[in-house]
Formats: sequence, structure tokens, C-alpha cells
Amino acid sequence: MNIYLDIIIGALILQFFLHNLSSYLDLKNLSSKLHDEFKGHYSESEYARSQAYIRENTRFSYLTSSFDLLLILLVILLGLFNNVDVWINSFGFSPIVTGLVFFGVLFLIQDIISTPFSLYRTFIIEENYGFNKTTPKTYLLDKIKSYILLIIIGGLILSLILFFFNKFGDFAWLYAWIVLSAFLVLIQPLFTLFIAPLFNTFTPLEDGRLKDKINDFAQKVNFPISRIDVMDGSRRSSKSNAYFSGLGKNKRIALFDTLIENHSEDELLSIIAHEVGHYKKKHNIKGIIMGVIQTGIMFFLLSLFLNNESLFAAFKMENVSIYASLLFFSILYSPIELIMSFVVNAISRKHEFEADAFAKTSVGTGKYLIEGLKKLTVTNLGNLTPHALTVWLGYSHPPVLSRIKALNDSKK
Repeated sequence: MNIYLDIIIGALILQFFLHNLSSYLDLKNLSSKLHDEFKGHYSESEYARSQAYIRENTRFSYLTSSFDLLLILLVILLGLFNNVDVWINSFGFSPIVTGLVFFGVLFLIQDIISTPFSLYRTFIIEENYGFNKTTPKTYLLDKIKSYILLIIIGGLILSLILFFFNKFGDFAWLYAWIVLSAFLVLIQPLFTLFIAPLFNTFTPLEDGRLKDKINDFAQKVNFPISRIDVMDGSRRSSKSNAYFSGLGKNKRIALFDTLIENHSEDELLSIIAHEVGHYKKKHNIKGIIMGVIQTGIMFFLLSLFLNNESLFAAFKMENVSIYASLLFFSILYSPIELIMSFVVNAISRKHEFEADAFAKTSVGTGKYLIEGLKKLTVTNLGNLTPHALTVWLGYSHPPVLSRIKALNDSKK
């Protein structure tokens, strides 16, 4: 009898049950009757197509989640982590190098196993519904670039964490927390300046009425935009989006080229106003603070479970090590992470409502944002009626009908 093994298996099964229950309730919640808000936006055939898309993705998620659960249970119960660890230890590397190789090998195995599912989702499901624009060459290059980034950035951070926990004893968690917190702050400008351009081309928005409207709006609300870029999102998908990234002087508003093609200037301005609302309400800073707090809690708890022999016994390990402690604690920590995600997602949904309200107030009307949200939902074949459990479990954005209702109900 191992209490850690019981907790881990129980948590894995609970998460599997909740995920599949919410998916089942989503399917039950689908309605063949189109909501009044979307009449004139969805044709009867397109609405039926959107529901077919939801059903197919949901059924595919049943398969992937079942496979993932079965795989991790087999790995734990058969002691396969130990097999990998014994093999890597036979090379006689230092503890830090051994840890890096251990995580690298596990990531590579996991990626090889998950790639067929990713290929099916991209080149079968997304292709069948007209979304996929990714070529095999782009898919492969994205993989290679992701590997390089993981080796450079992930390897550096993991090396530092392993170094601290191998050298500094009781205060190691504090040093690791400081390093990862610094990374959470730096990732924004790193993403804007270096990471995002590796995967997409960003072209400055052309001079014209749209750019003038955006600049006038930015001046009106005192928002210093350094860059307004058009991103070639159509290279990978016909879906549309926009996002704000960066800190300090390196702030970027990125508009997918598909978004510009499908929306009017007033709708685009309202969508941008929503993104500016996140900045004006300091949602990005609040998000970083929440991330820092979560990281601190995680590292402190980790420090209590380092080299815990009972925890290692749950995974049938022969050797006790810092690097394996990180992995096993992350699995043990998953129930706490799940609970914290409920809070984080609830706060995120609240921030979305606040950004919507800012957009409506600053633009002077909510009708263009509502129209933009409707078009985005139709273009992306979004779910109009997700079950409350699904929203609670994993929605960082409120359902579109809730956002439209909030915009219509607000005073101004």
C-alpha cells in the first residue's frame, strides 16, 4: 500500500472522468435550434456543420484522453520511468546532465507517441472542415524550431533549477522561484521580439483609414503602441484571432490576416480596443503576478517532497534523484494544479468581460464588438452552448453568448 500511488492514480482517473463528463455534457447541450443572436450569421447548413465539427473534436478527445490515461498508468505501474533512468545513469554523466538527458528522452518519447494524433487533428479534422492551411513542410519546420527553443530556453531553465536544488538545500526552492519568476516577466518581450517571428511573418499595417483609426484611438485612450502588425495566420489556418503582447516599449498588437479579410474597420477597431482594455486594466501584470504566486507555491511544496523514498517507490524507482523528484512531484501536484486552474480561469473570464466593457466604453458603442464576436464565432465554428462544467473546468474566455449578453446589458 503506497499512499502516493493511490493519490496519483486517483487524481489521474478523476481528471479523466471530469474531462470526459464535461465533453459528454457539451454534446448533450448542443441544440439544433439556432440562437436568435446568430440568426442571419449562420445559415442552416453552416450551423449544422459547426455542430458536426464540435462532435468530431469531442469524440476525438475521448480517444486521446483514454489513450493518455492508459499510457501513463502503464508507465507508472510497470516502472518504465525506472527503465529510462537506469539506462541514462549507466552513461555516468553528472547529476545535472543526467537530469537534462532524462527529461529530453521522456519528451522525445512523448512527442513521438503524440505526433500521430496531432497529424490526424491537423491534416484530417481541420482539413475536412476547411481550416487547415499547414503544409507538411511547415509542420516539420515548426517541430524543428520548437525543439531548438526547448533545448535552448527549456534546457537553460531546467539546468538552473537542477543546479539550485543540488547545491543550496533548504533555500533552493527560493532561488528556483526567483529564476522562474524572472522568466515569466522576460517571456513577454522575448516572445514579441524573437519567438513569434520564428513561426510567423509580421508585416507593419499599411497606411490607410484602418491604421489612422487605430492610431487616433490609441492617442484618445493614451495607449502607446510601438507596433501594429499583420500576422500571416493564414499560413496555418483559416481561423481568425488577434492578440496583444510585450511590455514596456515593445508592445505589439498583432492582427491575423484572416481577421482583416473578414471584418470591417469598425469591428477591427473594437477588437483592438478589447486588447487595449487588457493593458489598461493591467490584466497582463495581474497574470504575471498570479503566475509568480503559483510558481512560488509549487516550488515550496516541491522542496518538501525532494528525494522522498515513498514517492519514488510509487514509481518503482531504484535510484533517488533531484531530477526525478521534479517529474514525480509534478504528477503528484496535478490535483492542486487542477484546483488552482479553476481560480485562474475564473479570473481570466472576468478579465475578458472587463476588456469587453472597456472596448464598448472607449469606442462609444458595443455593436461593432458584438458583430466582431459573432463573425469570429462563425468563422471558427465555435460552440454557442458549452456546458457550465466545461466552462468552469477549462474556459479562459466566457462563452460568446455570455459576452454578447453582458455587452447588451451594460448601461453605456
